[in-house]
Amino acid sequence: MNRRVIAAGCIAMSLGLTATACGGDDGDKSDKATDGKGKTLTVWIMEGTNPDARPFFAEAEKAFHKKTGAKIKVEYQQWASAQKKFTTAIEGGEDQVPDVAEVGTTWVPQFAETDALVDVTDEVKKSGLNDDLVEGLKDAGTLDGKQYGMPWYAGVRSIVYRKDIFEKHNLKPPTTWKELQTTAKTLKEKEPKLVSFPVAGGAEMFATPFIWGAGGELATESGGKWKSGINSPEAVKGIEFYTGLATKDKVSPAKVNTWTEKEVGDAWNKGEIAMAIGGNWTPKAIVDANPDLKGKLGAVPIPGQNGGMSKSFLGGSYLSTFNTDKKDLAWEFVKLVTTGEFAAKWAAETNYFPGQNSELKKIEAKKDPLVEPFANQMLEAGATVPKTKSYGEIQASKVIPGMVQSILTGKASVQEAADKAAKDMDAIFAKDE
Repeated sequence: MNRRVIAAGCIAMSLGLTATACGGDDGDKSDKATDGKGKTLTVWIMEGTNPDARPFFAEAEKAFHKKTGAKIKVEYQQWASAQKKFTTAIEGGEDQVPDVAEVGTTWVPQFAETDALVDVTDEVKKSGLNDDLVEGLKDAGTLDGKQYGMPWYAGVRSIVYRKDIFEKHNLKPPTTWKELQTTAKTLKEKEPKLVSFPVAGGAEMFATPFIWGAGGELATESGGKWKSGINSPEAVKGIEFYTGLATKDKVSPAKVNTWTEKEVGDAWNKGEIAMAIGGNWTPKAIVDANPDLKGKLGAVPIPGQNGGMSKSFLGGSYLSTFNTDKKDLAWEFVKLVTTGEFAAKWAAETNYFPGQNSELKKIEAKKDPLVEPFANQMLEAGATVPKTKSYGEIQASKVIPGMVQSILTGKASVQEAADKAAKDMDAIFAKDE
């Protein structure tokens, strides 16, 4: 069977890595690495938060075939099932794992510790890319000093809103939690056919800004051991505010209780949302799907309780090579996609943020009103989940979405749901001890 290139990302994600001017061709080519005649790499690309990547990879395949003689087979996967698919493939051994994978930054520790991913630290240095990588993204894919792939794209979530509707009702973008609550309630009253602010029970990264914004933490580390912090008074306060928008203020209807980020995106595309948490890739994706909304969208950082910004998850996806007999050829593909022409194309087509400082500076200089708020959020209030392989299992077990959904459906109080989530997290953390 063909080895597989899997693109599996975070998400939750998500931001497009742009490239440096190096063009991804470092002159360090060996016959073994570039002779791909008769060989095929199978690529898994995530769907859900990403825009349609088919045209992009059709071009990349032509370029890769011209350079190496190898072919690319792209398979598109859903974020919700990807992590389980990764784990099953790794457990199945070398015949089951991919050649290259787009691995979400929160999954890198989990997969790296199984020895499934290839340490490409030396290859990155030889390519002259090391000093240009965005430090936070580079760190996310590095474990014990070893780098497991190249940053492909990175993203952060802020608030996207219908600028035309805000102007119609003389509303301003919220700058505090109280303003967010008041604005959402006003939108519910003035625009009853729209979801004024979806409290999406299946979207983990919609809830975490309010946990962090209230001063809480998902978990804390001490002496090499992790312990959940999700049921602390601060975290509970944030969860209570977020879920209360649905349970008390009724700005989010019951149909949203189980929505994932993809389903929020689908509703945006249909013109059914007035304001929601979304990624820096969201405005372009909305307009691409619904051209009627061009010029009608705005963006603002997620407000802090009393001003400033609440922290928001800063993550992204790596393109990583798996330990197979095609890992050298796979690295050539990783370089092609994550640097130079194709990295620049991906950034332009998706509005994802680059993983290279030189390209990020170009984006910042444009002062785009639909990009700058996200850039500010990323630089000033970006946060990460616990950097441990256990957190990948916590995400796969959907601990936080389960907690939020139990509150939204009235099955548990906020404290009860948080206590159960903490217990579940600690049981998973304990497996590493």
